[in-house]
Amino acid sequence: MGSGRLYAAVAAGGFRRYATYRAATAAGVFTNTVFGIILVYTYLALWDERPHLGGYDQTQAVTYAWLGQALYSTLAIQGGGAEKDLMARIRTGEIAVDLYRPADLQLWWLASDLGRAVFQMLGRGVIPFTFGALFFSMALPQDITTWVAFLVAVALAMIVSFGIRYLAALMMFWLMDDRGVTQTMMILGIFCSGMTLPLNAFPDPFGDIVQSLPWAAQLQMPANVLMGEVSPWHAYAFQAGWAVVLLAAGRLLQSAATRRVVVQGG
Repeated sequence: MGSGRLYAAVAAGGFRRYATYRAATAAGVFTNTVFGIILVYTYLALWDERPHLGGYDQTQAVTYAWLGQALYSTLAIQGGGAEKDLMARIRTGEIAVDLYRPADLQLWWLASDLGRAVFQMLGRGVIPFTFGALFFSMALPQDITTWVAFLVAVALAMIVSFGIRYLAALMMFWLMDDRGVTQTMMILGIFCSGMTLPLNAFPDPFGDIVQSLPWAAQLQMPANVLMGEVSPWHAYAFQAGWAVVLLAAGRLLQSAATRRVVVQGG
């Protein structure tokens, strides 16, 4: 099997694995919809007091809220994607088996996580977003090209998200306890991605700082592309730049971790 077909099969396996959790998916759809409603009414109250906060009008704020719920599990913003399994395998030592596979470790886990992400977007993200579009006024584009540009931004967001979580997972080679890493990743993911409030609503200079971090590539950039607040090419350059940096850093850390396994394992 060629390498491309191998990783496509791994991605398909990741998709099928999460597709088997039907009850969990249904519960997730319900949870995201309920949280979406709560967040939307919070935003409506906030934007009543501060119209055009962060450059968004109220309709755009509502769109952003529902998009966040659609991408929450897709991008594993709080963690819980492929890195969770990777952390467990490092802790138990099963990672040694992965290192003997005739496949690249980083690409293997990236493919698996992309399969998971695509399922979560279709299985858990589309319904809450559709609910929001049916019952609330949202700033949605009318042309297909904007939707295509948005999907490209989401695909890049998936890679950036994996890059962040892969680095966190590799820390297990040194820490051997995932609690601190998981908690840190959760806090940074929720706050710095803009899940609680659009990053462009933060005051300067703090707002400029958080919008330059890789977490901004996850939700803020796709949202701005969807609502026409930024050029898609500007968003892609930002996201692709961070994707390259994170994957390269993951490659370097993986190399150091692999040497550690060889030294400890003989």
